[in-house]
Amino acid sequence: MKAVLATDLSAASEAAIETETCLKCLGRIGINEIHLVTVVPANVHSGMPGIDFEKRRRRGLNRYRTVLESEGFEVESHVVRGTPHRRINGIAETVGASLTIVGSRGKSPLENRLIGSTTRNLARTTVKPLLVNRIERATEEPKVVRKHLFQRMMYATDFSENAERAFEAFSYLRHATQEATLVHVKTPKDPVVSDDGPREQLEELASNLEEWNIETAIDVRRGDPATEILAAEKAYNPTTILLGSRGHSRLRRLLLGSVSEDIVSQATGNVMLVPPQ
Repeated sequence: MKAVLATDLSAASEAAIETETCLKCLGRIGINEIHLVTVVPANVHSGMPGIDFEKRRRRGLNRYRTVLESEGFEVESHVVRGTPHRRINGIAETVGASLTIVGSRGKSPLENRLIGSTTRNLARTTVKPLLVNRIERATEEPKVVRKHLFQRMMYATDFSENAERAFEAFSYLRHATQEATLVHVKTPKDPVVSDDGPREQLEELASNLEEWNIETAIDVRRGDPATEILAAEKAYNPTTILLGSRGHSRLRRLLLGSVSEDIVSQATGNVMLVPPQ
């Protein structure tokens, strides 16, 4: 399996790439080839006096490449120009990547709890599963928030087709997953029925995971989906939240669903988004 690892060569990116535990997690799920990508913004000109941006970034990628190769990965480096999320998505499609990985500093009161524009745009437009690797903020030497990327998964589902596709990611995540919590949130707009139906559906999914020796729990909640999923994250402390990037709404087919956007921007730990087919 191939992964695209996008980096801006910042201290946060360095933390994501040089954390040995995270790299071993990628190896466990079958990633053996990594494409390092850094994008020089289109408005930065190579002829600016005293600065060779592309050469500087290539040197940075070579340093990361050494780290990844020492862990047994095959590595290709890409220094490109353009709009970051478009170039990253384009390379992921071109090389046939199974996963795109990007680091994010997470929540900040000064940024109104919004993630960086590149991460946000990737989340809205990715055609490959996207792993947002959460990095500590407000420190000069940041570390990853959750080292074991897939050890404790929390899967959030509205039982839509895209949510089912997200669940299929366990076919490879299971090699690194020990525990999973399956969460469904009933909203005020849902039909007024008991929790038995959703619980039975979650139990069926749980039985599939337990066949892979993944210790599984289920949780049916009521309320606003994003609020309840974030509350569940606080309660269960997963290493990564797994969910589809689209829900039932056809009006959001070309946009990131509001629930997914809230989770990506406000979650404490990592988030893995799986887009529609």
